[in-house]
Amino acid sequence: MSYLVLARKWRPRTFDQLVGQDHVRRALTNALDSGRIHHAFLFTGTRGVGKTTIARIFAKSLNCEKGVSSTPCGQCPACVDIDAGRFVDLLEVDAASRTKVDDTRELLDNVQYSPARGRYKVYLIDEVHMLSTHSFNALLKTLEEPPPHVKFLLATTDPQKLPVTVLSRCLQFHLRRLPLPLIYDRLAQISTAEKVEFEPAALRAIARGAEGSMRDALSLLDQVLAFGGGRAMEAEVRTLLGTLDRKHVQGILTALAGKDGAALMQQAAHLDERAPDYHQALGELAGAIQRMALLQALPDLPPGDDEDEDKLLAGLAAKFTAEDLQLLYQIAINSRRDLDYAPDARAGFEMALLRMLAFRPLGLPPAATAGGGGAGIARATATARSASAPSRPAAAASPPAAGSDWDALVATLGLQGTARHFAANCVMLERKAGLVRLRLDPAGDSFRRPQIESRLAEALSRHYGEAIRLEITQAEAPGEIFTPARRDAIAAEDRQRAAEQSIDSDPAVRAMREVFGATVRPGSVKPLN
Repeated sequence: MSYLVLARKWRPRTFDQLVGQDHVRRALTNALDSGRIHHAFLFTGTRGVGKTTIARIFAKSLNCEKGVSSTPCGQCPACVDIDAGRFVDLLEVDAASRTKVDDTRELLDNVQYSPARGRYKVYLIDEVHMLSTHSFNALLKTLEEPPPHVKFLLATTDPQKLPVTVLSRCLQFHLRRLPLPLIYDRLAQISTAEKVEFEPAALRAIARGAEGSMRDALSLLDQVLAFGGGRAMEAEVRTLLGTLDRKHVQGILTALAGKDGAALMQQAAHLDERAPDYHQALGELAGAIQRMALLQALPDLPPGDDEDEDKLLAGLAAKFTAEDLQLLYQIAINSRRDLDYAPDARAGFEMALLRMLAFRPLGLPPAATAGGGGAGIARATATARSASAPSRPAAAASPPAAGSDWDALVATLGLQGTARHFAANCVMLERKAGLVRLRLDPAGDSFRRPQIESRLAEALSRHYGEAIRLEITQAEAPGEIFTPARRDAIAAEDRQRAAEQSIDSDPAVRAMREVFGATVRPGSVKPLN
């Protein structure tokens, strides 16, 4: 007996067997059970999410010999023939191969005739957006005034290409990409039923690689079983898909946190031994960094699909600032986009890792470079300068007010992100046993949230060695109090002014003005930090 691929073997035969798309299932079952059945339906969505499957179940519900309902029997000759693809009154058409107007007219010539066996003559037109303009015009008249015994089921991955005149005559249902947990559960169910030995991490990797398509997930599972001799193991799935496993992700991010260029290149060499898909590898790395940023910003985030992986990523996230993670993510996704322009895929991947090692967000204090392979890579800002001032002493910032003790304290609390900005927009009015009273500049009100105040209170409690309660009042007008943020803004203005004066008095710049009539573009001068 020939082997039947999993995607066909486990294709749903009834609405109850459908996975996901509850909004479509509910609408269609209600229409069938109430008898309010439109003559034309349009199913849209990406590949493998169930468009033609739902259309076939709907056709079976219309023609089941036990009557029109949302629960076809699946056993009568009509149901059996529809499942087998040989029901004479279900006409399945691939519009991609029948785009000519003559093909469409030939198809519609028999519309006026009654069904040969069933209750309804059902036209299932897949990838309907591929029809030509003349073909749509030929179809339009029939869609507008169809015979009562005809139903049209249209499916497409690109509904924007359909004429509005066709769209307006159909009930439209958009099928969403299936979420990863749902695909994983279905893969686990099928693997158990097929008596396949599998590792949960392997099925999660397959579900992630399917990108929301159940059919792609089952096709990948078939491929993995062929590759792994009937088993689905994580290492084999990673090798087949060319993705990063946990050890590679952990190794790369640990090397980045330690600014260890030699270790980073060693990780790239180990990865290259597995002949990976570097485009996919950068995607996996970007996904891990994105999850780290979420876990760092939202410590109370509900567990994800893999709790063990979340614990690993949360530990790694603690070694980076929020700004670092944002920059690493941008480098990963931009490098993925530019990979085709690299001399070769490995070189593009290595350059992406070197960028992650070399650059840090604008405005953060410079860090020492690591030894080994990273020793020759200078730390730089992530924003390119059009022109930079020569190194000169910046103008002195305004003298700190009475809140300078709070300035120093904020710098030592180890706050990151929003909590740091919130604290920098405050000044300390009073500190006594168990209490710190602060005044907030109106400019910092957008950072004020209960969870941010809690993080600040926790940091102060750790600093003072006792439980601290905050009392915060707000200043009446911006600039009324001299906060650390205000001090930094004044210092930045002074540095900017000094940079512009330095460029303005530079002999080379003056010469270019005099000889070529050159001008300095406004806003292009940035001070060196």
